[in-house]
Amino acid sequence: MKYRTRTFYTDSQKALMWELWKEGATLCQIAKLFDRAHGSLRGILAASGGIRPAERHRAEVALTLAEREEVSRNVVAGRSIRTIAALLGRAASTVSREIKRNGGQECYRASQADQAAWDRGHRPKSCKLGENRALARIVTEKLRMLWSPEQIAGWLKHTYPRDETSRVSHETIYRTLFIQARGALKKELMQHLRRTRVMRRSRHHTQKTDIHGKIVDAVSISERPAAVEDRAVPGHWEGDLLFGSRNSQIATLVERQTRYVMLVKVAGKDTETVVNALIKHARKLPQELYKSLTWDRGKEMSAHKRFTLATDILVYFCDPRSPWQRGSNENTNGLLRQYLPKGIDISSYSQAKLNAMARQLNERPRKTLGFQTPAEMFSQSVALTG
Repeated sequence: MKYRTRTFYTDSQKALMWELWKEGATLCQIAKLFDRAHGSLRGILAASGGIRPAERHRAEVALTLAEREEVSRNVVAGRSIRTIAALLGRAASTVSREIKRNGGQECYRASQADQAAWDRGHRPKSCKLGENRALARIVTEKLRMLWSPEQIAGWLKHTYPRDETSRVSHETIYRTLFIQARGALKKELMQHLRRTRVMRRSRHHTQKTDIHGKIVDAVSISERPAAVEDRAVPGHWEGDLLFGSRNSQIATLVERQTRYVMLVKVAGKDTETVVNALIKHARKLPQELYKSLTWDRGKEMSAHKRFTLATDILVYFCDPRSPWQRGSNENTNGLLRQYLPKGIDISSYSQAKLNAMARQLNERPRKTLGFQTPAEMFSQSVALTG
């Protein structure tokens, strides 16, 4: 019977592994570099939730190996603790504790004591959310409301500008969730994150790169006016289809200035069905708040001319393989995956249910809006056009 040998990595290999992970490489890509199976890497990265552990070092005040060897020699020579402490320039209590915790004068060994001290340094360190349970309860409540850690951190800073004890960074929230040894937030809360993976990925990891079909007489995004580009005025939207299982989909629309979200139920992805649904929905808004629409190169907008004739709304198309040109919409589609995970049949959702979902998104504070909500910003725009 052939047994699998355990795979070991050196410290330098682990350092390279973490660098590649930070740059956005996948487990398979990293494993290929080492000519190993990707499963041999997962345990190393998953142990700290995909977050690189801080480099370990000894405290400046800690006893060194040389000092411990000096303690060992003097213990064997029968010298007193006060004499040993004086020779080292240390407090007698420091030497006394060192000897007691490592077997006493009869069993003390410098190398074993030094290794034991290093091993004890692995014990979990307390974190802010572990010490401040009231703050942890607030974070837990907001996570269950599907707020992102960054939204929570920004809201806390906005709500408690002068109270440091009631504020926490988004990085601390992520670390507390992914490094479960901290124990301040329950692991089950990870299911409320926008991405439900068990390891935190680099922000450089993967982007949508699909090239959609060609659109006849498409007006390029490069021809979009500067006022649309710099988000100076409201009324300019970004759109896309969000897909589910069994050939189901909805249209997602995001207003560029306020990040206000609208969701449109569509029965099919053919251009006639999609455009008819968008025309019907567009008539619910005043013309001042719906002047243009930026879409990707999906064939569902092949009938864009009919949409413009029916609504007087101009349609601009992104360049191929450039999802960042509709950044607000791409971000919103990511947020929507918390409500509509991949693989779910979207066709069962009514327009009323989609409206309720959009309302929840619009009532979440956004960093880019100074942690105001899209609903607040859009209401101001409606008031100004009224």
